[in-house]
Amino acid sequence: MLTVHESGVPIEFSFADLMKYHGSEFPGGVAHAYCAMRHAVTLLGDVERRAVTVRTAFPGPGGRDAVEMVLRAVTGGRFTVEPALAEPARGATLARYVWEFTHRDTTVTLRLRDAGFVTAEFIALGARTDRTDADDARLRVLKQEMTDRLLAGAVGQVYEQVPTR
Repeated sequence: MLTVHESGVPIEFSFADLMKYHGSEFPGGVAHAYCAMRHAVTLLGDVERRAVTVRTAFPGPGGRDAVEMVLRAVTGGRFTVEPALAEPARGATLARYVWEFTHRDTTVTLRLRDAGFVTAEFIALGARTDRTDADDARLRVLKQEMTDRLLAGAVGQVYEQVPTR
């Protein structure tokens, strides 16, 4: 579970809750945001949901929807996709999985661990614009497998803290 506060009252969110809001198209993006937010909350302490600003290199709609549901950061103007946060030196598979959370005066930056959560096949197939029906079916399988790997990891095993830039 992921717990944040609204006016001091705790609100708990499960991954299933976030999927109800997002829908079924991008479960991996929802899972990435869920894992990153869970880790950020453990580092930031009692988080007031409307006091968190999020910057990320991850442009996916699943991530955006998860952040919106939990933190209300999209409608609050506190969510930015910032390509400059990407770490190209980590390669195409890992570069964009970077999240920066600021709660009041504290900022934590997290990046996906290089532990096989995302595969090169997933990145390459997702980027293709000429996918066939068979490719789309394979991509759905890869999305679900990635989601399952992400959700199986404990807090701190999926994303790691990096020094704030």
